[in-house]
Amino acid sequence: MASLRGSFYVLMLYDVGEQIRMEALLGLLGSQPPRRQPTFKHPTPQYVRFERPPMVEQTEGALEAMGERFQARIKYYDYGIVSLELELPFESDWDQLVKLSSRWIASAELDRVALELARKHVRRIDGALIEPYETWLSEDYYVIHIAQALSDENRPMTAAEVLEKHGGEIAQMIRGDSATLSAAERHDALQSSLSYYPTDLFAAGWVAALIYDTPEGAAPAIQLIEYANTQLLEYRHYDEALSEVLADVYRTLEHKGGWFRRWRLARKAERLNAMRLEVTELAERTDNAIKFLSDMFYARAHKTAAAKIGVTDYRNLVEAKLRTAGELYAFMTNEFHQARAFVLEAMVVAILIVDLVMLFRG
Repeated sequence: MASLRGSFYVLMLYDVGEQIRMEALLGLLGSQPPRRQPTFKHPTPQYVRFERPPMVEQTEGALEAMGERFQARIKYYDYGIVSLELELPFESDWDQLVKLSSRWIASAELDRVALELARKHVRRIDGALIEPYETWLSEDYYVIHIAQALSDENRPMTAAEVLEKHGGEIAQMIRGDSATLSAAERHDALQSSLSYYPTDLFAAGWVAALIYDTPEGAAPAIQLIEYANTQLLEYRHYDEALSEVLADVYRTLEHKGGWFRRWRLARKAERLNAMRLEVTELAERTDNAIKFLSDMFYARAHKTAAAKIGVTDYRNLVEAKLRTAGELYAFMTNEFHQARAFVLEAMVVAILIVDLVMLFRG
């Protein structure tokens, strides 16, 4: 008898445009307005919720890949992210689950069929996209949800028992590795695991997460993991956009163009400042899409997942480039104002010289 029962989730996220107009999307999909989810299992205040929840669309039929049939659904976030969620139920033991996870994680075939499905659905909502992108940035993440784990005595295991007896397998799965890890790597992978009740467990890695909980308890955790990946995708986009603008500014500053160079700096400074304000605004919208209390379990779960998948690192990169952009903007505008002041002073001197010449000539 299989000791484990649950579902394997694949999250494929794509940055398809600057924004998605949710009102237009409602008309195109014929859906109801999204509810403010997730519905949390643990006691939470009323304002812990998505301020702008994603629009969810169920796909017709199952997605076939690698000889399996995944149930699929699409989520549309108003800041231009489309998320494809694939679910595959399983019944296995721990060794089989490690092998299955290793087979599914980072599968080229799964990536290909998921991208085809995403492009098909995005073409349907083209009218709701603002500034669609030709090339999409993408992120993928995997969640192993264990709804039931039985001990050798055929009784449900506690979270502590799962970590003690099968911590090595969990570390392998959330690291996406099929080989046995060292004791140090296992400790590093599991040291940030969380439990709210004795019967649930949340452990996140950079490529996958394991959730041991009921389906009702796992649903909001999976949604928070998905949300953290949308943040990562947005910060990656901001990082690339700022890098491109800053590189253009540096080329302009290196160019020797005399006084006319300073006038060109004014246009570059205007573009740089517009990009800086746009990134700041969009980053705030992304960060404020969901509200938390700082000491809540789900807030800690989201913080842990965000740190593991790299959101914090990319956010620090973007903030550093925003500070650099601010300093460059101040320098460029100062250069322009100095050039303009010099021209005005030269014009005043020229007028005085003309007046003096006219005076001496009578």
